[in-house]
Amino acid sequence: MKPHVSPHHATKDVTSTHSVFGAPCWVSLTSRDVEATVGFYTAVLGWQWRRARLGDRFRMALADGTPVAGIAAVASMWQMAVAWTPYFAVASADEAASRAQERGGTTAVGPLSFPPGRAALLADRDGATFGIWEGELFADWESWREAQPAFIRLHTRDAFDSAIFYGEVLDWASEHPGCCEVHYEGGEVVLRSRGDIVARIESGALGSAPDPTIRPHWQVHFAVSDVSACTRAAEMNGGSVLSKGSDEAVLRDPDGAQFTVTSRRGR
Repeated sequence: MKPHVSPHHATKDVTSTHSVFGAPCWVSLTSRDVEATVGFYTAVLGWQWRRARLGDRFRMALADGTPVAGIAAVASMWQMAVAWTPYFAVASADEAASRAQERGGTTAVGPLSFPPGRAALLADRDGATFGIWEGELFADWESWREAQPAFIRLHTRDAFDSAIFYGEVLDWASEHPGCCEVHYEGGEVVLRSRGDIVARIESGALGSAPDPTIRPHWQVHFAVSDVSACTRAAEMNGGSVLSKGSDEAVLRDPDGAQFTVTSRRGR
């Protein structure tokens, strides 16, 4: 569940979650086999890789030199689900976890200390899993934010109810300077940070649906130049295509983690 697989390095100015709290700050994949995972995503998304200081089970993915995501091959060891998870910046992981529990959410792991910060893996009251991170972000986080290689969307039972839950847990639309703004546009909730859209929440998911793609969940989208090439590569490397349109496709990796590839033109 490590959100950043500790990619921090002290060669540049470091951004803290205290200045961007409430905003999505990273996405991480919990997998079973780091080499198999690296091979699949290299073939499908063309990522490069950097080792993390936490050990051989952890990697940071890069696209054209920009950090994209973290890989933590600990699913079997920690008996965790294989899944992509978004992490949100918070001023205090302990306070955010307590607020989530008070509002009907649950804590799966943590909060635990992972220098230079603290992290926890939580679920909202509809069961969608998300993470929180308190502390320093990796040194080139601003490049990640500006490039926006990853985008997240919550598919949930009631978008407005979920916005209230996350708003109270993550201090959205609060009096804090720099907090995320919440807007209601076209029947969905749109989250903005510093004017940029960083997440969307839409209604329609079913809490008791047997299909995990229909149950409430955070879906991670990666911007790509060729959606069709990604779907072909996924199928050729042991993955599967759950759905495909002209500008995006929902894919599943060989371990079962689902994600979306979205055309840069369609964003």
